[in-house]
Amino acid sequence: MFFTIQKIEQAAHHTDKLQNPKNPGNPMVLGIYRNKVSTIIYTVYTKKTFGEYWDKVENKKIPKRLWSPEMKEFYKQKALEAPKPPFIYKMTIFGWLFVLFFIGIFGYLIYDSVKPPLPKSEEYVAMETAPAEGDIYFGRYEIYKEKGNPLGMEGRFGWFKVLKVDGDVYHIAKSTEMNRSHKPKEQLNSTDFETESMSPVKLKEQTGYNIRFLSDDGLTEIYITDKK
Repeated sequence: MFFTIQKIEQAAHHTDKLQNPKNPGNPMVLGIYRNKVSTIIYTVYTKKTFGEYWDKVENKKIPKRLWSPEMKEFYKQKALEAPKPPFIYKMTIFGWLFVLFFIGIFGYLIYDSVKPPLPKSEEYVAMETAPAEGDIYFGRYEIYKEKGNPLGMEGRFGWFKVLKVDGDVYHIAKSTEMNRSHKPKEQLNSTDFETESMSPVKLKEQTGYNIRFLSDDGLTEIYITDKK
């Protein structure tokens, strides 16, 4: 972040009645200063001033540890006479834009946390509803010869019908027309089903977007994506 500190001179005072502690006889001048801190977001003038005595002959600053009591008292008097800063704290244009941006973000987060949720679509609600006898779904099945081994796996796309629900066990029949590759569900038969169910399966996952059934032996999986 852009950051600068400037020493701003507020006043300068001749010190003819004070003795130079480092080089007696050399005249001194007392400078009264305050710092100005500038960043890309704000500008600050320090309330408190500070003083520096300079040797006018050598043009060198006299260390503060060498100040005499009279020099300290003279600085205190002149510091009270120093002009006030034009302001203490002031935001820059970029700073105001930065604040407004974060106010907007904070306001949006509050609004987003309290606004009512969007209504769920009919399709989403239908998929969330527990499968019941007579329900018809679209999706695909996979039947494995050996659990976890895709070799020889049989997979088809099409419609399914829940023939019976026995506790947590579902008896599901597939359509008489099942396709090896995916086709739009509207093009496949959704009215004629086999009389015998596939291997009994249990519900493993259900959201508003998909339903997953799996047999106890892990060889038959049914993935549902739509409900009729």
